[in-house]
Amino acid sequence: MKKNRLFYGVMAMFFSTGAFAQVQDTIAVNQDTIAMSLDTLSMSFDSVALHRDLMKEYFLEKLVLRADISSDSLALLPDSDRIERVDTVSILYEKYIGVLDYLNDPTTPARFIYPDPDYYRLFVPFTYYSSPIEQASELTIPDYHPKAAESKVAEQLMAFDLSPFQKKERINRQVDKALLQAYVNLPERIRYTDEAVRNARLVNKNLKKEDEARAAVSKMIKKGAMRGMDREENIIIHKPNWWYLGGNSSLQITQNYISDNWYKGGESTNAVLATVQLFANYNDKEKVQWENLIDARLGFSSAPSDKYHDYLVNTDQLRLYSKLGVQAAKNWYYTISTEFKTQFCNGYKANSETMTSAFFAPADWTTSAGMDLKLKKKKYNFSLFLAPLTYMLRYVGAKEVDETSFGLEEGKCVKHNFGSNIRPTLNWQIAHNIVLDSRMDFQTSYEWVRIEWENTVNFTINRYFSTKLYVHARFDDSAAPTTGSSHFQLKELLSFGINYKW
Repeated sequence: MKKNRLFYGVMAMFFSTGAFAQVQDTIAVNQDTIAMSLDTLSMSFDSVALHRDLMKEYFLEKLVLRADISSDSLALLPDSDRIERVDTVSILYEKYIGVLDYLNDPTTPARFIYPDPDYYRLFVPFTYYSSPIEQASELTIPDYHPKAAESKVAEQLMAFDLSPFQKKERINRQVDKALLQAYVNLPERIRYTDEAVRNARLVNKNLKKEDEARAAVSKMIKKGAMRGMDREENIIIHKPNWWYLGGNSSLQITQNYISDNWYKGGESTNAVLATVQLFANYNDKEKVQWENLIDARLGFSSAPSDKYHDYLVNTDQLRLYSKLGVQAAKNWYYTISTEFKTQFCNGYKANSETMTSAFFAPADWTTSAGMDLKLKKKKYNFSLFLAPLTYMLRYVGAKEVDETSFGLEEGKCVKHNFGSNIRPTLNWQIAHNIVLDSRMDFQTSYEWVRIEWENTVNFTINRYFSTKLYVHARFDDSAAPTTGSSHFQLKELLSFGINYKW
């Protein structure tokens, strides 16, 4: 029925278009009604009123469907052909005014409080705003232009509602009216002005900034009373200890047995290697790092075929090392280092009673100044020391040792050199039980080159047992080779033994 009425109304309007074109429109707009006078239209006044109601109902339905008006302001009843109004005054009062009663009730759930900050000026400390006075001082002149009535008709027939976009403006006008009443009745309670609020300082400029990079411990701890304590207790604050002490030691053994009647011949051998490393490092976590190390190695191997010695020394080293660095950049340090190296025992070659080395024969002392790059990651520690200024001293203090075999002139026991030094070191945890320690020492006086490269691979079995592979490569053209013409030297040892770290 409803669709038929709409269809007849639209058809009537379509066939009457020619008649409307011949009519002169005279529109008079009042607040409640709009009257249309038709001079040449053949319809009766009853049919015109019917068409008007049909078009009004049609546009209202379009308005509801497009604007998606909520049930708070307009409701469409499913079983009715007309639109009914609801009591929006009670709904709006409960939504915007009645909800304020919940603020004074601490048991009210948060979901019942409407989160609307548009009314904040009613709840902050009483402040004088200029907008209420400006609103009261507005001079509004009614617009009597003839086209104003046409624009109002167009607004009524629009397919969407502008009220959601004008919500903030309407709220501000209501808040301004409430504030104006408060200004008139309670002017003595005004505490601030909007200009003072805008120009207020956010940070107190009288607060003094801490100049030091880190605050003193005494400033960070404040003395206060403790509950349940009748007397003061003496609190002792210890200074942090920036020293790290530790070391490791190992005893490695190798053994090879061959019977006297072995069909291919050979001889049984035994070897033992003992190492001790002690370190004392200082790090203040800011700029200064100081590393100190004592490295001692001593190893023997049996010599059954040697007619002069039962055992020969195959590893003999005493090294004292110290490096002091002051941070220059993120990973770079101004560094001074010094190193002293000698040996413990007298050294001999197989089947010879000629002494080739001894304690303080030779003794090397090196002092360098330069830059040190330090990288500390999860699985490796790397250091690269670059020293363009290096002083090198070599001393041979045993008369039985030939000083010329260590690059000294005959009859002299001391040699001084100046040059450069490069010293990279690496500690790399290849796996959870495999660790590589590598150290290279490159020295040059620009006349000769001396390189020592020590590598130790430690295969840890448990806390006390391990297998070690030690490889020591060396190049030295500061002295003539003892055998052959090559300046390259190599020593390797694979052993199993006891390992302890502390």
